[in-house]
Amino acid sequence: MKAYLKKHKTTIVLMVIAILLFVPQTGTPIKVFLNRLLSGSPSLIAEKNQERLTDYNWSLFSLANEKVNLEQSKGRVVLVNLWATWCPPCLAELPSLEGLYNQYANRMDFYFISYEDATVLKRFLAKKDVSLPVYNPASQSPTQLESSALPTTFLISKEGIIVMKKTGAARWDSEKTKQVIEKLLAE
Repeated sequence: MKAYLKKHKTTIVLMVIAILLFVPQTGTPIKVFLNRLLSGSPSLIAEKNQERLTDYNWSLFSLANEKVNLEQSKGRVVLVNLWATWCPPCLAELPSLEGLYNQYANRMDFYFISYEDATVLKRFLAKKDVSLPVYNPASQSPTQLESSALPTTFLISKEGIIVMKKTGAARWDSEKTKQVIEKLLAE
C-alpha cells in the first residue's frame, strides 16, 4: 500500500484538490483565494481604443428601493462594477473595491450593479460586513457598459471616456489604479 501511495502521490493530491474545488462549501473559498492570488492591477485602455459613454441614462434601484440614474454622475469620475454574490472572481476583488470605495467615495461615484434579488444582496453584504452602494438595474444598461462576463468593471473619466474596462478579478486598490484615479480627478 505504501508503495502504491508513494507512486501515485501526485495523482491523489490532484484528485483531492479537484474534489475540493467542486464541493461548494470548499470550492468557492479556494476559487476566491486563487483569483485573489492571481489578480493584478487593471490596465488603461489604449487611447485609440477608448470609447465615450454617450448615454448615461440608466435607471437603477438601490437596496433601499430608491430609484437613481447614472445620469446624475455625468461630469464626475465613475466606477461601475458588474458583479454577483455567487461569482468567485467577484468575491476575490471585493475587498480591493471596498478599499478603493472607502478612500474615494467622497470624490467620485461608485455603482456596484447586480441582477440578483435585493434580499440576497442585503443578506450577503451583512454577512460579509461590506458597505458598498449596490444597485439593481431598472432599465437597460448603456451599450458601452454591457458585458456577458462577471465581474466587469469600468472606470469612466469626467468627460465620459471609459479609460479602464476589466473583466475578471483585479486589485482595484493598487497604487497604479490610484494614480490613474488621482489624474482623472485632477482633470
